[in-house]
Amino acid sequence: MKVLSETRTRVLFEKLTKYIGVNVKLLIDRPDGTYCFREKKDRVYYISERLLQLAQTVKPDHLISAGTCFGKFTKTNKFRLHITALAYIAPYAPYKIWVKPSAEQQFLYGNHVIKSGLGRITENTPKHQGVVINTMSDIPIGFGVVARSTTECRHADPLATIAFHQADIGEYIRSEDTLV
Repeated sequence: MKVLSETRTRVLFEKLTKYIGVNVKLLIDRPDGTYCFREKKDRVYYISERLLQLAQTVKPDHLISAGTCFGKFTKTNKFRLHITALAYIAPYAPYKIWVKPSAEQQFLYGNHVIKSGLGRITENTPKHQGVVINTMSDIPIGFGVVARSTTECRHADPLATIAFHQADIGEYIRSEDTLV
């Protein structure tokens, strides 16, 4: 597992900042130790430094992965965040959307969040901001990008798209062979 290059680190942190803002530094310096990001075959892994030292004792061609896969870099050097990062992003996300129970299944099938399925939205959410999407009982089920600001959502049509789908926990079933 190699250290990310400077440009890839910048791209990764820009994407994470879109979802969790200034809380990115809380992912690195945690109370239970120091964590870092490492790359293997264009995939980025979030791993504790202690576990990284143990992983370095294994031959690179025998090591499939170590840590949690946060996403991968595309051929055009853009970063795609995977659903496996949801457990680490959700606690730090300043902007969230809660969907009604009737809209949960539609979101889990890969559809966007529409106004009629919107339960709540964090106040002052700007347009095109990364958000974590929760059920009404505060269980994170995915993340996306807001299509309209909070004020625009109040006056939107019931069939208007509020948040664009990026990833959801249904991907564990739909894309289980490509997540790792």
